Amino acid sequence: MTWAIRLALCGGILGALIVSASQLSAESLRYDSVRAVPMKYRNWTIDKLDPKFRRQDVSYKSSEPVGTVVVDTSQHFLYLVTAPGKALRYGIGVGKQGFLWKGTEVVTKKKEWPDWRPPTEMQARDNRIPSFMKGGPNNPLGARALYLGETDYRIHGTPQPWTIGTGASYGCVTMTNDDVTDLYDRVPVGARVVVN
Repeated sequence: MTWAIRLALCGGILGALIVSASQLSAESLRYDSVRAVPMKYRNWTIDKLDPKFRRQDVSYKSSEPVGTVVVDTSQHFLYLVTAPGKALRYGIGVGKQGFLWKGTEVVTKKKEWPDWRPPTEMQARDNRIPSFMKGGPNNPLGARALYLGETDYRIHGTPQPWTIGTGASYGCVTMTNDDVTDLYDRVPVGARVVVN
């Protein structure tokens, strides 16, 4: 027997995990009953994503050097500077109100299909969030994650791409799984990340 458990991604965006009944806990069942995926997104497909949030080459004026990642939280775009005056632009999801942040970090590590260990502060805000979730296609961190400095923030994928263009996380930058995989292959550990 299997159950779908809906869990928060970076504390605010939902993901679904199919687990056997023997793996269920009272905590995860309680979380599922409160955080069910809204009906309007159950048949959502990636072609419904607003075209402006699709990956594209754009003109981009910046003083940042080639290889820098610039996150524009107000416009919901992530830019990878590819040449002077040029960038690859991706649509993103950002932190919800009260969880936006600004600053400069570096990519300290990268992981494919990462496990999710939410910070204790996040669990303190919502005791329904589990302490661990194994990586996989339905994990809230999606297909790839780029870890930012010594913070709990990441640029990562999401199994719920309809959240791109919104503020729904506890500060992480979310991307479609296709886009985060593309970015992952282009950005090395040590890359500069500027969040505005």
